[in-house]
Amino acid sequence: MRPRVTLKLATTLDGRIATASGESQWITGPEARQQGHRLRAAHDAILVGVETVLADDPELTVRLPDYAGTHPLRVVLDSRLRTPGTAKVASGNTLILTTAAPHAVGQTEVVAVAADDARPAIAAVLDALTARGVGSLLVEGGGRVAASFLQAGVVDAIEWFRAPILLGGEGRPCVASLALAKLADAPKFRRLGVEPVGNDLWERYARFDG
Repeated sequence: MRPRVTLKLATTLDGRIATASGESQWITGPEARQQGHRLRAAHDAILVGVETVLADDPELTVRLPDYAGTHPLRVVLDSRLRTPGTAKVASGNTLILTTAAPHAVGQTEVVAVAADDARPAIAAVLDALTARGVGSLLVEGGGRVAASFLQAGVVDAIEWFRAPILLGGEGRPCVASLALAKLADAPKFRRLGVEPVGNDLWERYARFDG
């Protein structure tokens, strides 16, 4: 059985994750970010694309007061192995999935998987994680990675933190192109709840197959 996949989004009101120049820290407030760390603690693995690593150099760890639990496996989709050996995620407990010939990147494990349009195929990604005992996966970005999981039809839940600011059309979208031919093909979700968290809004969705 494949891992349960949760897509976590932290955006503006108009669904942007960064300015046109790539500035993104911080769109949401501290309360929303803390809840994001609680989500990390509740998952076996957390996944981002290499563009997020290059832009933000994230730690992808659980940072909560007095947290003494285990940290999720950090997973990076990196088609051409551009993750620097100096990146924070290269310090261990990280799996890099690539379509290139594997080579060492810091203390990470690097595994080649099947490609889909020159990117790691989502089915192969999930197979690799299943083989490592991952039962739950938190996908944190960026927009192209989010679109890939949505296109594959494997997103089971969405945790969406929406900040009360607007960036406009030049901002970077939280979901890249889905290449939909018609409205009926759009991925569908049902809302489970909406609540304020600090100045932001936290929306929770589950996949709707009806």
